[in-house]
Formats: sequence, C-alpha cells, structure tokens
Amino acid sequence: MKKVWLLLVTISLFGLLAACSSNEDSAKMSTEESESASDSAEFATEEAKSVEADVEQESAKEDTAAPNNRMIIHQARISTSVKDLEKAQHNMELKVKKYDGYIVESNVYMESDETSTGNMVVRIPEKHFETFLSEAEEEVAKVLEKNVTGQDVTEQYVDLSSRVKSKRAVEERLLAFMKDAEKTEDLLKISTDLAKVQEEIEVLVGKINYLKNQTSFSTIELTMNESRVIIPEIDNKDLNTWEKTKKQFITSTNSLLSIGSGIIVFLVGNLPVLVLLAVIAALVVWGIKRRKIKE
Repeated sequence: MKKVWLLLVTISLFGLLAACSSNEDSAKMSTEESESASDSAEFATEEAKSVEADVEQESAKEDTAAPNNRMIIHQARISTSVKDLEKAQHNMELKVKKYDGYIVESNVYMESDETSTGNMVVRIPEKHFETFLSEAEEEVAKVLEKNVTGQDVTEQYVDLSSRVKSKRAVEERLLAFMKDAEKTEDLLKISTDLAKVQEEIEVLVGKINYLKNQTSFSTIELTMNESRVIIPEIDNKDLNTWEKTKKQFITSTNSLLSIGSGIIVFLVGNLPVLVLLAVIAALVVWGIKRRKIKE
C-alpha cells in the first residue's frame, strides 16, 4: 500500500513540474513574439527613414545645378494721375480681361468735390507682366510713383519638391510593410507612421501649390488720382428780376396803404380831441388879434 502512495505522489510531482515548464515556455514564447513584433515595426520605421535619407541625397545631387527657369514672384505698385477716373478704371478692366488676368479688389474714394481716388489690385499672368505695365502707364496722364519688386523662390521650390519626393518614397515603403505585416501591433505602429508622413506630404504640397500660384501670376496695385477744377455756375434762382420787382412794388404799396390807414385811424379816432384843440386854438388866436386891435 505504501508503494502505491509513493507512486501516486511521484506522478503528481512530475505533472506539476511539467505544467510549470510548459507555462514558462509559453510565457517565453509570448515575450519573444512580442519582441519580434516590436522589432518588426521598428525595422519598418528605420527602413523607411533610411529610404528617405537616400532619396534626399539623390535629389540633392540632382538639384545641385540651378534650373534654367527661375521662379520669381513679381509685384508692382504704381501711383498715377488721370484726367477721368471712371474712364481710366474701365480701360484698366478691359486690359485685365485682355491678358487673362483677374481683379482682386477695386475701390473708389471721393475725398472732396475736386478730388477722387481709385485703387485696383489685379493679378496678371507672369508672361504678360511687363506688357501690362507698359500699357497701363500709357493710359494715365502722369506716373507719380512706380515700384517693382521680384522675389526669387527657385531654391525654396526645389527644396520642397525634393522633400515631397523623399516623403513619397517613405509612404510607398510603409504601404509595402503594411501589406506584409501580420501582427496587429505592427499594423498600428506602421499606420501611425504612415498617417504622419501623409500629413507632412499634404503640407509640403500646399506650399508648392502656393509658390506655383504666386509665380504664375504677378500682383499689380494701381492707384489713380483725379483732380477736377470746379467752375461755379450761374444761379438762376438769384436772377428773378421780374419776380423781385413785383414783390418790391407790392411791399411799397402795402407800406403806403398801411401809413394812410394809420393816419385815417388817428384822425377819426381822435376827432373829438382834435376839434376841442382846434376850438381852443381858434379862441387863443382870436384873443390875440383882439388885443392887438385895442392897442
């Protein structure tokens, strides 16, 4: 009986040892697999960075020589004096359409009855820049101020293009790694790196498009000043001679009638007093004459 118990205990110990060993091996394999997944994702990222560096070096070698077509952003500001502002603005609008340009802004300011100013901001295709300026100057009476500037952005454009090229290569490599990835952790890591690269590409492409727009169209600001001499007109309202004569005649007649009416009112209204005064005056005169006769 004791031998049977010893045998059972021995079998149980061997079972426990086997289970522990199995768990350790499973944990070890899980750790190794996790490390393998992490190493795979890190390898993909490092490989992508390596590709980006190689492409940038190749692009730098290709772009060492300056391109034949320089990319210049031209801007011009012209202040002029015109005889007729409305006509000058109309002619400028026709010239903008003639050269396939467009008007960004157009304003007119009436500073006083004698002075008005028009301001136009137009964009003209680069190939017509010089021609448009020459014809614009012919339309005005006098050029008061002219300022033309040019900014060379060729190197900036080349640098952006090179960076986009390298980012595109990284994007392609990450997409290839994503197709081959089997682990979820690898997919998450690679997709995060891919989203970041694609966002950088969008920013760079936006800057490139902006430079293309600025160099393909030149910006011209036109200021046109009109000064007019105002000649006063004859005011017919102040020259109504006949009307004024009739008015004055009626006014004078009314004044005379008013005076006559006042005299009549005074005499009739004070007639008793006047009669009494007249009697007294007559008696005084009679008394004086009588005294003279006696003397």
